Amino acid sequence: MPNPKHKHSKSRRDKRRTHYKAVAPTLSICPTTGETHLRHRAFWHENKLYYKGKVVMEKAV
Repeated sequence: MPNPKHKHSKSRRDKRRTHYKAVAPTLSICPTTGETHLRHRAFWHENKLYYKGKVVMEKAV
């Protein structure tokens, strides 16, 4: 039976065990537009790029 030669730290062990928790992406609703979007990400709505409820950039039409 294989055994570790050196002890792994608790933080290293716990880092390995965390990956199963994030099952579905967390979604938010923009207070300005009412659009559903991924958290901490910019999103397009009516040819405008929004981030944190503010217009960041507009598409040239």
